[in-house]
Amino acid sequence: MVSRLRFKQLRLLIALDDVKSLHKAAESVAITQPGASKALHEIESTLGCALFERTSQGLRPNDIGRCAIRYARLIHTDLAHLREEMIGILQGHGGRLSVGVIMGAVPALVEAMARLRTKQPQIAFEIIEDTSARLLTLLDQGRLDIAICRTSVSKRPAAYDCRSCEQEPLILVANPLHPFANHELLSLNDLAHSRWVVFPVNMPMRLTLEREFREAGLGFPLYPIETSSTFTTISLLAHDPDLVAVMPADVAQMFLDHGILIRLPLALISRNEPYEIVTRHGVGLTAPTQLLIDELMDADANL
Repeated sequence: MVSRLRFKQLRLLIALDDVKSLHKAAESVAITQPGASKALHEIESTLGCALFERTSQGLRPNDIGRCAIRYARLIHTDLAHLREEMIGILQGHGGRLSVGVIMGAVPALVEAMARLRTKQPQIAFEIIEDTSARLLTLLDQGRLDIAICRTSVSKRPAAYDCRSCEQEPLILVANPLHPFANHELLSLNDLAHSRWVVFPVNMPMRLTLEREFREAGLGFPLYPIETSSTFTTISLLAHDPDLVAVMPADVAQMFLDHGILIRLPLALISRNEPYEIVTRHGVGLTAPTQLLIDELMDADANL
């Protein structure tokens, strides 16, 4: 398959998905319509199945077609990034860096990036915030240069090189109009029947909260709202004064400073698992990747 597919054929797939017409797609990639028809036939022969269906609205990709187009776009984007990074290397500066990060590590990443951009302003960044499991998958696929997450969620932690970072101090946050907003001291029992926004099952922050309830001799709250999204959590808390959530202190601080959230006076006993700076084992690091790691580790050492 690799030896038979050509880059212009992949560009044709993308164009067909964009314009839905073989004639217009042929124009966009600068080939004749018979040439485009032949190229599409060659792609489908190579893959062993039809990729498009003819409809009154034009050519529409089927399930296999959508899969092929998605990978064609990935390859096209990667080649554009290759050119961008090569220019930076040839000019002796810059480059491109794809970074995955969990919610709790976002403030540390932002600070490290700010310092690095002062020293190397021509580095281009792509930042993806997601769960540790999803970030490790992207790292495995080569979609990320580095992930700031936890490898404990992986079934093969030996596949990674890790540098430990700080633990995330966790705090309890809520809407400023929460019924317990003016209390001076709370226990977990006071909040046992509250509505909670929590991380999904088996994620480290969820496991920490479950342990907190278990050690307090309490059952986990019923009917929680599960999300790994920071924005969704903040939006839910801002909309509903009865909801509560646990968040990393650094992440919550900006929303506390602006009065969007308040911190409820409950001291959490359990500590969250430290996150790590993760790269693929045995894969050489690019210069921008090493520079970012140095900034992250320097910041952690100075805490």
